[in-house]
Amino acid sequence: MRLLIIEDEPGIARFLKDGLEEENFAVDTASDGEEGLAMAMTNEYDLCVIDWMLPKLSGIEVCRQLRKASVTVPVIFLTARDAPGDVVFGLEAGADDYVKKPFAFEELLARIRTRLRGGPESARALSAGPLRLNAETHRAHCSDRELSLTPKEFALLEYLLRNLDRVSTRSRIIEHVWDIHFDADTSVIDVYVNFLRRKLEAAGCSGLIQTVRGVGYVIRTPEGGKKEETRP
Repeated sequence: MRLLIIEDEPGIARFLKDGLEEENFAVDTASDGEEGLAMAMTNEYDLCVIDWMLPKLSGIEVCRQLRKASVTVPVIFLTARDAPGDVVFGLEAGADDYVKKPFAFEELLARIRTRLRGGPESARALSAGPLRLNAETHRAHCSDRELSLTPKEFALLEYLLRNLDRVSTRSRIIEHVWDIHFDADTSVIDVYVNFLRRKLEAAGCSGLIQTVRGVGYVIRTPEGGKKEETRP
């Protein structure tokens, strides 16, 4: 999952980027509102974390312009303001949530995960046949065997499972699993898919990742299996 952090304080931006990358997110950063708006309008993100007070263009205005352009990416505000009027003002500008500064990283991470899975439910596992993945514990299993995955392999598998039965093109995989500094060499995607296939096959989950020739990759719902996310 690919996130955009718009934060003008370098220490906070680096802290968030490092912490979220350790949680297997691909993270881009912008240091002012104009740069952040341009990135959010140009690239496809799964969620944006935006500081309220930014140089050149405020976080409120960034959010307003995104919504005016019909960009529906979830937005979480970082703000030192917590008066009811300020909170309402931010939400009415199009934000989905806010976190008050100073904040605990664990709180922000929990709010990000809640927004990404579409609701304030408890932790859930993604599954397809005998394969189960829990993004919050960073663990994946094939039946009773745990898979040993690199962070990028885990992120790729999570993306494919979140798009169960939907074909993911190589370009969309790049947009959501790699950050903006990736050189867009789509052959790297094929290499990582092969890594994943070998590990899945060794654990007894062969044939789950299917190639759609000339398009991309998909994990399809096994016959008789459930498409929706299920509780672990």
